[in-house]
Amino acid sequence: MRKFKIRWLLFIVLFFLVYLVAGAVGPFVHYKKVSEETKKNFSVSECYRDRTGVDRAMLLETNKSAWDERIRLFHQAKERIVLSTFDMRDGKSTRDLLAVLYHRAEEGIRIQILVDGVSGTIRLEGNELFYALSSHPNVEIKIYNKLNLAMPWKTQGRMHDKYVIVDEMAYILGGRNTFDYFIGDYPNKNMSYDREVLIYNTNPKQRGEDESSLYQVEAYFSRMWDKKECRLFHDQENLREDHKVKSMIDMLTKRYEKLKKENPGLFRDCDYGEMTCETNKVTLLSNPTGIYGKKPVLFYELSELMKQAKERVIIHTPYVVLNGYMKRELTEIAGQVPDSRMVINSVENGDNFMASSDYLYRKNEVFNTGVQILEYDGGVSYHGKSVVIDEDMSIIGSYNMDLRSTYVDTELMLAVQSRELTEELTGYMEEMEKDCRTVTGPDTYEVPEHIQVEEIPFWKKAAMRVVGLIMQPFRSMV
Repeated sequence: MRKFKIRWLLFIVLFFLVYLVAGAVGPFVHYKKVSEETKKNFSVSECYRDRTGVDRAMLLETNKSAWDERIRLFHQAKERIVLSTFDMRDGKSTRDLLAVLYHRAEEGIRIQILVDGVSGTIRLEGNELFYALSSHPNVEIKIYNKLNLAMPWKTQGRMHDKYVIVDEMAYILGGRNTFDYFIGDYPNKNMSYDREVLIYNTNPKQRGEDESSLYQVEAYFSRMWDKKECRLFHDQENLREDHKVKSMIDMLTKRYEKLKKENPGLFRDCDYGEMTCETNKVTLLSNPTGIYGKKPVLFYELSELMKQAKERVIIHTPYVVLNGYMKRELTEIAGQVPDSRMVINSVENGDNFMASSDYLYRKNEVFNTGVQILEYDGGVSYHGKSVVIDEDMSIIGSYNMDLRSTYVDTELMLAVQSRELTEELTGYMEEMEKDCRTVTGPDTYEVPEHIQVEEIPFWKKAAMRVVGLIMQPFRSMV
């Protein structure tokens, strides 16, 4: 009898696991194709202009600069602050940012925060820090596609966007999540390098053909905010009566005063016109925003831009996972652009086990595209998502060169036409490339003398190769 019960229990567990996996993967097994309408509506020429525009730009290359400019922008808000993020977690930098946001809410600024459903369910629920912020009447937090395991076919519809908008003045867009790994300089063993761009609107009154790209990002946010999949985090009135929430509000208030005292330069108005450089054109590129399988719109747009390159295409991405369509596009780019190269994390340096496993399994296919592959071995995981095209086009955002970013997640990239910004970005990229091995074959490298490649245990590398094989039917999730 006992054996019978155990068998039934195992059967139920197995059935539930199959239900979860099949349900989660099912909507994404078939790779959709770019529609003729998308091809007709997108024109590379619309990302370029032969005169200076109203937008000015600056790179946020360090985690500290990301912290600084968020606080500086929050302080200067007059009406509204928007924060959209894939992953928000409690931590020192997060508490700093939320302390400033709560203070600005107290001063009458409207705060809107949009968080991906998995992060919203796992990280925000049950944490009084987020309840405290959400309790303020001037703050609204929404969750995009809240996690519900009873409906696994919805679980993989993720919002991977990361941006901040302040009034009609400026916005930040890039690849950083909202916690200590990516923002601020508090010591932590899991710090990651990433990249963002700040766009400053020099003429908020200008609308029409020459208006700022800020309004493109604002319109995108409004569409996301109003989607039926986005639900309010918690009822404000019920939260404010909780004694733990009251204690957390007191902590945020005191933390704000301490931040202001220790960082006076961040709490005064600044001239972003002096801190930024000219751009000709800034264009928002995006994926579809539904929760099911997507047409590869963003990859198509990026590919079309790269195909126009005359001299160089430099791609920096944390990892690379390609299907046949993506390989063909990259092969075409490599065949016509003299300098085409891609920087990814080495499997020893990266922090994505699944992506590294797929790369080991299909490394030869990636190498055969003809794009020069460089593996970063700098000791800190590199999450920069950027493309440089020739001398005047920089593209920065949240898109990884993998199947998940191409067919599954919402993604944003900002195409910035600016010689000055592109020169600066290229300099940062080349510094990263000094700590890279160049792949010369399936198992061979050209290794700079100063690089000490971190050894990973035999069992881990063996596990990667096994997982790489097992994951092949589910590669769309990587």
